[in-house]
Amino acid sequence: MEPQEYDELIRHLVRLAAHQDTTNAALRESIQALARFNARQLEINEHVHTTLARLETLLARMIPQSDNGRDA
Repeated sequence: MEPQEYDELIRHLVRLAAHQDTTNAALRESIQALARFNARQLEINEHVHTTLARLETLLARMIPQSDNGRDA
């Protein structure tokens, strides 16, 4: 391999490494954003479960059931 070819190969590899660093940084930011989103989604899901439980309780009080489990 000629010295010029070797130098060009080294320059190309340096450009690739720099581009990979940029890509990795963007991926890290995306992963952090997704982690924040997932944490918030878990909070929302908990609120939904609580609300559903309350609604079920209210419906059970509003719609009395006979002894055999059918609507009165």
